[in-house]
Amino acid sequence: MQILAILIPVSLLLGGLGLLGFIWALKGRQFDDPQGDASRILTKEFDDKPAP
Repeated sequence: MQILAILIPVSLLLGGLGLLGFIWALKGRQFDDPQGDASRILTKEFDDKPAP
């Protein structure tokens, strides 16, 4: 039972870090163009060798 005193705060801390990372990604505009990705995969133009 004493291990729960360690595991519960650690899990809450990790969950909070995950939530902060998600909010940081939202504010950093990481998810702005979902339609562009959806239409880009259907085009016949593709690049096998991306620019370095």
